[in-house]
Amino acid sequence: MDLGLKLRSGLVIPAHPLALTSERKLDERHQRALTRYYLAAGAGGIAVGVHTTQFAIRDPGIGLLRPVLELAAEETHGSGVVRIAGACGDTRQAVAESELAAGLGYDCVLLSMGAVRTAPVPQLLEHARQVAGVLPVMGFYLQPAVGGRVLPYSFWREFAEIPNVVAIKIAPFNRYQTLDVVRAVSESGRAEEIALYTGNDDNILLDLWSSFDLGCKHVRIAGGLLGHWAVWTRRAVELLNRAKAEPITPELVTLSHQVTDSNAALFDPANQFQGCIAGLHEVLCRQGLMAGTWCLDPNEGLSPGQAEEIDRVCRSYPWLTDDNFVAENLAGWLQ
Repeated sequence: MDLGLKLRSGLVIPAHPLALTSERKLDERHQRALTRYYLAAGAGGIAVGVHTTQFAIRDPGIGLLRPVLELAAEETHGSGVVRIAGACGDTRQAVAESELAAGLGYDCVLLSMGAVRTAPVPQLLEHARQVAGVLPVMGFYLQPAVGGRVLPYSFWREFAEIPNVVAIKIAPFNRYQTLDVVRAVSESGRAEEIALYTGNDDNILLDLWSSFDLGCKHVRIAGGLLGHWAVWTRRAVELLNRAKAEPITPELVTLSHQVTDSNAALFDPANQFQGCIAGLHEVLCRQGLMAGTWCLDPNEGLSPGQAEEIDRVCRSYPWLTDDNFVAENLAGWLQ
């Protein structure tokens, strides 16, 4: 199956975290275990070198971009999963990172435009075209609260016309802006070529169950590329499969709200998302998939009360966790 067909079939794509030792060095054993976990859980892709992997891996003094991309490429070799590499920075950097990913066998790039967020729309589009000249591109509508910018319908309409754009991750956490992307793809004539993926952490399940008819081509959101799905991935796969097979019901709306409540504990919106990476690490550490919750920045960690919030949602919604699945397989993944 080619890349476009795979993406349009609807996949669970975890945003891959970074496992570190207490000295804040790469923990290769646990890094490999995480990738093996995602494969065993049924993920259809992985995204590496993205926000959840920590953008600081690119800093010259840290130098972990290539190593983490290589480890994930090795572990997924021959698996058939879609391998997505994050590309960020100005055009020169984003193109170089895309070339690195291409050389390591990645299928496409998730293009972050945070570094060029003040550029005019024509420059943004040219930025995307140059990256798309190296590898297929998944666009990324990132919410302004964490470094993105509001992008008009006109941007997404032209973006959808770039031939090597294969997907768009929609993550503005805003329904009006989400509809801008959906309508742009629908009206571009490429609705059957571009896969839509949710990154709306406040609306994950409702996005997956939604059907959009905005006056042109009927479209759906195929799957998700989410930091949230870096934990409890087995359950994410089950939920996406349900979204594909079942009509929405009041029970599923309730479940959607429970997922959003869980996401709030993990991603820490109460503190402007300051604990969003550490919250994922906390869950993975409790499961044994990480040795600790360390981030590259020593000042980055859980917000006050966040651990207790994670306790609360785990206690309230045990059906959203996959602790038993991890416990049964962890020893093999760590070998």
